[in-house]
Parts: sequence; C-alpha cells; structure tokens
Amino acid sequence: MTTTRHPLLATARAVADGLLAPHAARVDQEGVPVGHLDAIRSSGLLGVSAPREYGGADAPDAVAREVQEILAGACCSTWFVQTQHHTPVRMLAQSGAPVRERLLGPLSTGESLAGIAYAHVRAFPRVPVRATPERGGWRFDGRVPWYTGWGLNDVMLLAGVSEADEVVFAFTGAHEQPGLRASDPMRLAALSAARTVSLELDGLWLPGDAVVLRTPQEKFALLDRPRSTNASPAVFGVAYAALHVLEEAGESDTASALRERLDEVRGQVYDLAEHPVPYERVPERLALKTRSYDLMRAATTAAVVAGGGRAMGLGGTAQRLFREGMFLLVQGQTNDVRRAHLDALAQI
Repeated sequence: MTTTRHPLLATARAVADGLLAPHAARVDQEGVPVGHLDAIRSSGLLGVSAPREYGGADAPDAVAREVQEILAGACCSTWFVQTQHHTPVRMLAQSGAPVRERLLGPLSTGESLAGIAYAHVRAFPRVPVRATPERGGWRFDGRVPWYTGWGLNDVMLLAGVSEADEVVFAFTGAHEQPGLRASDPMRLAALSAARTVSLELDGLWLPGDAVVLRTPQEKFALLDRPRSTNASPAVFGVAYAALHVLEEAGESDTASALRERLDEVRGQVYDLAEHPVPYERVPERLALKTRSYDLMRAATTAAVVAGGGRAMGLGGTAQRLFREGMFLLVQGQTNDVRRAHLDALAQI
C-alpha cells in the first residue's frame, strides 16, 4: 500500500515483485543469497536515507518506511539483513567523527553493507559488552547475543558500555579477527535464513578513529526509545502480504474487513512517527504497536485458515508469513514493549 510518491518506491516494488517474492520460500529454507543483496545494493535502496553528497537519495522518512514495508512483505529474511544497514548510515550522517569520511560514501552507495551489534546495550544496567579505553583506542569484551547477516555484511557497528556508563559505538570488519569470534548460525523458528550468530569478544581492540559516537547511557536510552516503541514497517508489510494470500484464496470479504482496520492503524502509526519529539507520547505509541501486532496476527492466521491443511507445507506462503509475524512480535523487544504487549493480550 503506497501512499507517497518517490522513484525508490517503484524500485523497491520492482525488486520485491521481480526477485524477492518469487524466491521467498526457497530463501526461507536455504538462506539469504548474496545475489538478493547485490540486487538491493545496485538498486540504490541502501542509500534511501543517506545524504545526496555521499551518493544517497536523502529521501523523506515516509519513503524509507514504505521501502522497508515493501521489502518485508516480499521476503522478510532479506529485509531483516538489509534493514540493519540503515542505522549505521543515519549515525554516520549525523556524526562529525573521522570515520564518517571513510565509510559514509561506500555505505550510501551500497558498495558496503553494514550490520549492527548494539541491541544488548538496552539491557543496562546489565552490561553484556564492556568497552574499555586502551592504547589510544577501545577494547571490547563480552558477548553480543544476536548479530544478523554474518557472512553477508562487510562492516559492523559495535557498541559497548564503559565503566563511566558511556555508550561507545565503533566500526569494524564483519569477520572473525583477533578478539572476535562468531558462533555457528542459529537455527530459529523463523528467519534462520538471515544468518544470525552470537559474537564472543575477548580483547577486540579498535582504534580511536573507528569510533563514530560516544554518549551517556541515559541519553542513548532516550534517543533509542522510538526504535522500540514505534511499530515496525515490517509488521505492515507482512500483514498486507497475508491479506493478498487471503484474497487469492477467494476470501475477499475477510481480507477487506481486515485491510480497512490495518490501513487505519498504519496511518496512525506513521503519523505519530512524524511527531517532532520522537520520544514523547510513548503510551500511545505502545498502544498502536500492540494493535498493529493484533492485526498482523489476525491477517497471518486468516491466511493459514483459508489455506487449510495445504498451508502447512513448508513451501506455502501462509505458514511462512505466520512464522515471520511471530518473529516480528519479539524483534527489537524491550521490557516496556513486552509489558505493554502482555497487558494488552491479557485483555482479550
């Protein structure tokens, strides 16, 4: 469902319809292929929010959201690998650190693909990864529980917390090196294809010019809050894809009823995402997020019900979307999000 006009939306739709969706069942079982990411690299979609002077499109946030929605609805595994890329791009674009000039261009054009290893910082005051100043740079020790895109990404944005409760973000190569070791890829109920691993850090040393940001933990938590309290565009992408399956099964009345409600909530979520103070109106954001989950769950469940026993086949679209929806229920989950979601479910 496109509500804005921008050339990259047509590009995203072409990649989704021509490549991602036709192969989504195979990718789900075999893994995200390099060719899928090469297509996204060459399409310009990795630079949707990047500055023009570095080769990006500098598109409005509304366009970036719809691009993510389109890709997620076509192949959630491929979406999940490439969506990691956009936070490092935004962080570099807002930074004056020397690493900006080294990495922002390649990341904006898609020459390089970035992953992220910082969600563990949200566990504070628990500190899974400690950052310690050493020899003019920073030493990282601990364990990153989740890192997506291992073997596919070129660079990673890694974060740790210092003894002074400062969050340190730095870039390094997304490969094994002294002080950095990856687990085998995790076997998950959904999105195993995205090549998610854990990372063991034992004295990984990064030079000072690899650092893109140092900020007090309290400030990081405030600015990071919208990332978890706003509903992800992927939720709508998967939900609309499920409604399409429902329509193809001949259940247009059910699909139409769900689509009307989904359109309404989507509009409210995206309107609130444009609020000038992104960390305000948190209760409203969380309420809309849980409502979005409800509708995604209803849409994917309806697709399975309409397919009957045939929907249980691993090659079937309905069961894949159902499992992808399950994954999105916990993706980026924080204590606040979990509590709001469980409280909402208790009222059913």
